[in-house]
Amino acid sequence: MPRGFSLIELLAALAIAAVLAALAVPAYRQHAYRVRRIEGKELLLRIAQAQERYYASYGRYGALAELGFAEPVQSVRGHYLARLSLGSGGSMQSFIATAQPVRVQKDDRCGALAIDDTGRKLPEAGDAAANGNGACW
Repeated sequence: MPRGFSLIELLAALAIAAVLAALAVPAYRQHAYRVRRIEGKELLLRIAQAQERYYASYGRYGALAELGFAEPVQSVRGHYLARLSLGSGGSMQSFIATAQPVRVQKDDRCGALAIDDTGRKLPEAGDAAANGNGACW
């Protein structure tokens, strides 16, 4: 009695493994984007919290350097870079902080994340094109 596998059996096993890999890799990639997106959220919430502390002391919002952030401001593992825009006309009574994805995170469907002085988070949950099911925040 011959031992081992025939070529047909090996090809069938290889085809099954290829189909499983084709299903698993995209799911893993989306999960990895989602996990790294937490870095961007954490960075923005840290900036927003620092802004509120600064506002409580000085009656206006401050630049990143005034808040104690060294330029360029990046997330812990470097997947996001932060920018800060202060109120129009130099009023400094409002701000919007944006976390731009870089490196491997730049292909994330959510793109840039943002938070403003009212706590509004972008992309918003209702923006189905960029944020299906509110998954970005």
